[in-house]
Amino acid sequence: MSPPPPPPLGRARKRAHHTFDPALDDTELVSARAALAQGRWTAARALLATTGDDWDRRAHRVTVLAQTPAAVPWARDWQVAEPDSPAAALLLALARVHRALAGKERPERAREACRALAAAEPEDPTPWFGLLLLERTLGTEEDVVRLFDEVRLRHRDHHHAHHLMVARLAERRAEAGQDPLHEVYDFANWAAEQAPADSPLAILPVVAHAERYRVLAAAGQEPADPVASGHWVGRRARQVMKAAFDWWLEWEHDDHPRRLVDLNFLAHAKFCEGRGAEAAALFHRIGEHATPAPWSYPDRDPYRAFHAARESALGAG
Repeated sequence: MSPPPPPPLGRARKRAHHTFDPALDDTELVSARAALAQGRWTAARALLATTGDDWDRRAHRVTVLAQTPAAVPWARDWQVAEPDSPAAALLLALARVHRALAGKERPERAREACRALAAAEPEDPTPWFGLLLLERTLGTEEDVVRLFDEVRLRHRDHHHAHHLMVARLAERRAEAGQDPLHEVYDFANWAAEQAPADSPLAILPVVAHAERYRVLAAAGQEPADPVASGHWVGRRARQVMKAAFDWWLEWEHDDHPRRLVDLNFLAHAKFCEGRGAEAAALFHRIGEHATPAPWSYPDRDPYRAFHAARESALGAG
């Protein structure tokens, strides 16, 4: 197992006319983000305090807050008021990561902030996740694997970290004629098997299949239209999709903070597979909470792709 980093979501040259909310359906997060944008960091403090050691939710919330414009100065204000607050340090570190990824800050400043917090809060996987988020784009393969292992050591089922690893690993070149056996599938299956029965990592093989399509389509080895590509109708694909959909039908824990990411991948797969009724059930559950990936793959307007698929599946087209 030696993964590399995942893809940027979409391409800047095809900027969508509509925005996607990374907060998904977390209304408390939406409120705290709005307050933070106005310089009222106390709402972010209260939100992260209630999040506690729910590590998937903590990573999701702080990542969204860190993308708020002016998150760095507001987090600095919070640190001035509460210099010993790990949450303030975490928000500042993740805000620096996002600025570094946008080319607005030196990556070393983000690295230093994450490393310092990791040393101060050794049980929290989130500073290591911040480093993984950074190095999946800027780091070496060895960096990415090491950081993933650090995250997993602290939270073995870290949802976002596994998605990063699958997308990065999908970019590795396959041996000639070996794409159906590409290593991304081994990694995704291994992670799904290692996870508890109620873990949304059960969907990871579907994510792997979509990420591999992204890479192949970008290289001209698959048609740019995912429905026409045939990528979702082979025997292996059908097995992956059926297992994931059957798991979802039985899943009783519908409160995971990033479950809508998984449902978008699964709805996309079912639609591309031609299973309209199954896709419709997923679109009903998703509502308007679309995500850029995988609807943007390989280089599409994700808003149009999502709504066209949704209307077709629901019979409204």
